[in-house]
Amino acid sequence: MQNDKKRPDILYSCYSQKSSEGEQFIADHNLGFVISGSSEIFIRGTKYIFNSGDIRFFRRNQLARYTKLPPQGGEYRSISVAMDQDTLRDISEEYQLFMQKPNPDICGLLLEPKSILTSYFDSITPYLDGTSEFNKMLTGLKVREAVMILLEVNPALKDVLFDFTEPGKIDLEAYMNTHYKYNVDINRFAYLTGRSLATFKRDFVKIFNIPPSRWIQQKRLIDAHYLIREKGWKSSDVYLEVGFKDLSHFSYAFKKAYGTPPSVLK
Repeated sequence: MQNDKKRPDILYSCYSQKSSEGEQFIADHNLGFVISGSSEIFIRGTKYIFNSGDIRFFRRNQLARYTKLPPQGGEYRSISVAMDQDTLRDISEEYQLFMQKPNPDICGLLLEPKSILTSYFDSITPYLDGTSEFNKMLTGLKVREAVMILLEVNPALKDVLFDFTEPGKIDLEAYMNTHYKYNVDINRFAYLTGRSLATFKRDFVKIFNIPPSRWIQQKRLIDAHYLIREKGWKSSDVYLEVGFKDLSHFSYAFKKAYGTPPSVLK
């Protein structure tokens, strides 16, 4: 289902204001370095906080919600290295590195700032020129280097990096009740619950007696109504929290459901 050919990727992020937007699906294993500022990342019920100088790792196929916070009077800056499956398969075959035992417990890690890791990010920094992409050949080499360094500093990651299995069929009801706020499409939910899109929709209706898109919106609107009415949140703060992409869509859906715009709810 996830057969799109992905190229290696190294991204430089820079924000002068608080940001809660961005991709909420971690498609590839990710190694990152926070240059300045801090970030809060919420995965599987766990909140990870990373500050300036921290180096972190996240495994692939996870939904994440994050906030990037610039320092006082400064900018949030970070470097992220996405280790794609094609590169990892090549390394696995070349060096005969294979998963020995599945290790599902590793979702995110704060890595010790060993010199080999800090030197690696120092070697990337001179190439950052304000854009968010490297040239293709250099990117491939630096991603391969990142994989080998991770194996050096944390050998247990071998069973994560070279785990090429796809998500198996899991409890749909429990998963959706936990993850409905994540702003991803139905195809992604189907994949992460180990189903084809058609099977996902069929199983969903059997459980909830309503199509998935409608159920997800209803759940988000109920949460939004509670946060505004009972907690005093502003509509401009609520829409991202409950999983809507933009304020106008949220306001339209809210008014249609409750008969009043969220901004005037008492």
